[in-house]
Amino acid sequence: MLPFYLLMFVASIQAHDQLLPGSCNFESSTCGYMSDPDFTSWTLHSDGHFLAVDAAINEEQYDSTGSGTGPKREIAGILLSPVLEHEDWSCLRLVYQITESGSVEVLQRTKGKSFDKPLWSSQAPSDSWVISSMDLPNSTEPFRVVIEGKPGMIAESSVAIYEIHISPGYCLECDFEKTHLCGYNNQWNVNVNWYVGGGRIQHLHNDMPDDHTYHNKTGHFMYADSGYTKTSKEVAKLASPMTTVPMSGCLSFQYQRSEGRGNLFSVFTRDRLGQYQELWKAESEDQNNWGETLGEWIPVQVDLKAPYSVQVVFEVAFNSPSGGHVALDDISFSSEFCSTDTEPTFDPSIANCDFDSGLCLYTQDQGVGSSWRRVSVKPNIFRNGDHTTGSGSFLLAHSRLGPRSGYVSHITGPTLPGNMKYCLRFYFSLRGFNQTEQALTVYLLQQQSGSQEKIWTLGEKSRGIWIAADVTFQTSQPSKVAFVSTCSSFWECGSVALDDISVSLGDCELTAGLLSSPLSGNCDFETGLCGYAQTKQGDTADWELRRGSTPTSYTGPRGDHTTGLGYYLYMEASSMLPSHNVRLLSRPFRGARGPQCLRFYYHMYGSGTGKLRVFINQDGEDMLLWQRSGEQSFAWLKAQVEFKSDRQHQIVFEATRGSSVRSDIAIDDIVLEGGPCPETEIRATVGTSNEIE
Repeated sequence: MLPFYLLMFVASIQAHDQLLPGSCNFESSTCGYMSDPDFTSWTLHSDGHFLAVDAAINEEQYDSTGSGTGPKREIAGILLSPVLEHEDWSCLRLVYQITESGSVEVLQRTKGKSFDKPLWSSQAPSDSWVISSMDLPNSTEPFRVVIEGKPGMIAESSVAIYEIHISPGYCLECDFEKTHLCGYNNQWNVNVNWYVGGGRIQHLHNDMPDDHTYHNKTGHFMYADSGYTKTSKEVAKLASPMTTVPMSGCLSFQYQRSEGRGNLFSVFTRDRLGQYQELWKAESEDQNNWGETLGEWIPVQVDLKAPYSVQVVFEVAFNSPSGGHVALDDISFSSEFCSTDTEPTFDPSIANCDFDSGLCLYTQDQGVGSSWRRVSVKPNIFRNGDHTTGSGSFLLAHSRLGPRSGYVSHITGPTLPGNMKYCLRFYFSLRGFNQTEQALTVYLLQQQSGSQEKIWTLGEKSRGIWIAADVTFQTSQPSKVAFVSTCSSFWECGSVALDDISVSLGDCELTAGLLSSPLSGNCDFETGLCGYAQTKQGDTADWELRRGSTPTSYTGPRGDHTTGLGYYLYMEASSMLPSHNVRLLSRPFRGARGPQCLRFYYHMYGSGTGKLRVFINQDGEDMLLWQRSGEQSFAWLKAQVEFKSDRQHQIVFEATRGSSVRSDIAIDDIVLEGGPCPETEIRATVGTSNEIE
């Protein structure tokens, strides 16, 4: 399995540390960790003191002839910790290895909740043990740590765990006294790097300080020096573990620079895309503020606002071998901001609007040009409804039945603070003759300067479907987003529809794919079936992944619901006979006492459309939760089902072919959550403004 020599470089990270329940080195026992009996068992290896799930050949891989050509079944091992009660914030460090291929995921299972909360995952194989850190937020409810290991199909694949280490505090915090260095690591540079100092280690410089933690020569700290600098601006970077939850508060640390100060010392955040944002930079007068005595540590406090996962990076740049050194120690974090005057993290959701209940915080000047109008279309087989539910409201600009040509429709959102990066997502739909970029444009209106900046123009023609647009932008001053549609002549003015505007913090790529989590039953089908599986029990065909229109005319959707240009799942009726069906099963979910909410979008358009049903399967028996029969609408419609199940269960989607080939049925954007379904009010206002076609 794993060679023993790979264990030798992993130091005993529990020494001299305060460990919390849930920690285990697996030397003599599993410390209360147990394998879920419904999955493959984790095995305790006595020779190396670790747990592992190995790739193995099972009976299902062989056909009746024993030739081994049958389909392989995925192996998964679920390891459950004992029940933990950590009321304060803590940090879990996992020493693991993926050999050949596979994946490992860590989740948090709260008592009474239907679904586990994902904390961290990896699919990267390695030739040695790897340490990963993840934050466990404070919780007033008991919970378990869940570790899911999936070895790949390649022979000799395995997932192994050497140690689980849970300590108080945030994963960002470190005094560098432990051998694991709290998961901090170098971005390796040939000439300059961060090194462990203290512990009576001899250094290139005689003016290295006592450590700050113990104020003596035996304690440890991190330092970077210029002794081997070869070129100008040699950079040493020390990066923290990636935060696993949104965090905001006060980051504190101690540092010291040598007297020469021929260096630049800065602190940045780095997101998952590798983008940096400066938090703090040492100024030349800092040393003067704290006196000229060598060996004196300088405290720093800086506000950190991280609405998404980031690393904190400590960076030193040297210009020459005489650039001196920088030392770092005692990094800590508090959920309270450094100053009471610090503004709380801005909530960008104030700029969200689906227009079902009004214009939200969006406004328009009625005296300039034409107005966007809030309209709705009842679900029918001739017109596309709104994007939110298929039967709600959306905004419409200069339709062909407008009073005149040659005007501008302009609507503006609420003020967004400056010096922040935002992701704007909205859905648009075009009809008619408008083939110019002026049909829809998005501007950023800067309030202080009064200037406007174009941040998006129409590039993709919508072909009569709702298409998602993602725009990442950043502004140095408070600004507003404005949606502008221009009509210069009758022949260029069709219908421009706008719906489901949302704003979040950070780059759009950081929030992409959040729906496609195989851990909670959610799926938008952009990367596959997300853990859902086809079943041949009682069906005669399979659901199919599709982009664009279905092959048979006058049936099926023109595009998916998620982005308009992505994938959805559908039943191709032309290859089936009447009353034949296709079935899709979710992964098994454990029961819960409280309600659960299933939401999804469905498309049932075609004169011969059959039936779509949703079941809950318990102990092999189906119980009907929801159904629709016959042609429903030209649009994607939203379905919402609330149910309870205190036993293990699966969700089943079943589509049945109708009387003719015009019977394609599609589903998309499945969301399964614990708790009751939110109440939604749809106020359909049908009138002369229904001309989105």
